[in-house]
Amino acid sequence: MIEQFFRPDSVEQALELKRRYQDEAVWFAGGSKLNATPTRTDKKIAISLQDLELDWIDWDNGALRIGAMSRLQSLRDARFIPAALREALGFVYSRHIRNQSTIGGEIAARQEESVLLPVLLALDAELVFGNGETLSIEDYLACPCDRLLTEIIIKDPYRTCATRKISRSQAGLTVVTAAVAITDHDGMRIALDGVASKALRLHDVETQNLEGNALEQAVANAIFPQEDLRGSVAYKSYITGVLVADLYADCQQAGEEAV
Repeated sequence: MIEQFFRPDSVEQALELKRRYQDEAVWFAGGSKLNATPTRTDKKIAISLQDLELDWIDWDNGALRIGAMSRLQSLRDARFIPAALREALGFVYSRHIRNQSTIGGEIAARQEESVLLPVLLALDAELVFGNGETLSIEDYLACPCDRLLTEIIIKDPYRTCATRKISRSQAGLTVVTAAVAITDHDGMRIALDGVASKALRLHDVETQNLEGNALEQAVANAIFPQEDLRGSVAYKSYITGVLVADLYADCQQAGEEAV
C-alpha cells in the first residue's frame, strides 16, 4: 500500500528519488495497474511521473516519437499514427482505462496480457530512458530492470503492419494477440503475446519466407503455450498459426494496394 507520494517536476529529480529509495519506490504513471488487482503494488513509496512533461506526440525526420506519459485514448485519437498501433490501442477494451493508462505504463507493467507489445515489436520500437539510454523494445523485454521510461520511438511508422486479438469475448480473456509487419526489404516481423511468459518475436520463422499453410504450421511448431481457461495447447497453437498467416496475407494485400 502506497504511504508516500512524491511529485518531482523533472526527470533528474525523479531519478534522484529512485536512487534514494531504490526498491522501496515504484514509478507511478497513470495508476491503472498499480491501483488494481492483480497488479496492485506492495511498494510504500510512489514517484509520480505526472509533472515530467512526458505527455506528447512528435515527428522527427519521419520518425514517430511518443512521450511515455501519453494516454492511450489520446494516442488513439491522434492523427497520422500507424493504423496498426491505433488498432492495438483499441484492444484495451474500456475507454475509461484508455483515458487513465499511459503507453509507458503498459510497456513497463509487463503484465500477463500485453496487447500493445506485439505491434510495438513488429514496428521495431525503440525505448528511451531517463538516463539517456536507448534500447530496442525486444532488448528491454529481455531484461526490463526498473528503468524510467521517457519516450518511445518508431523510426518506420508506416511500415506495412497488421495486428489482431483473439479472445473469448470482446471484454474477456485474451487467447493471443499477434502482429505481423513487412519491412522495406521484404523482411517479416512476427510478434506474439499470450503464448509464452512474455511477448516475443518468432525470429526463426521470420527468416523462412513462408506463407499460407506452411506459415501456419511453422508458427504452431515454434510456440509452446500452456493450457488454461483460454484454451488447450492444441487450440492455442492452431489459432495462432492461422492468425499469423492471415495477418501476413493482409500485409501482402496492403502492400500491393499501396504500389
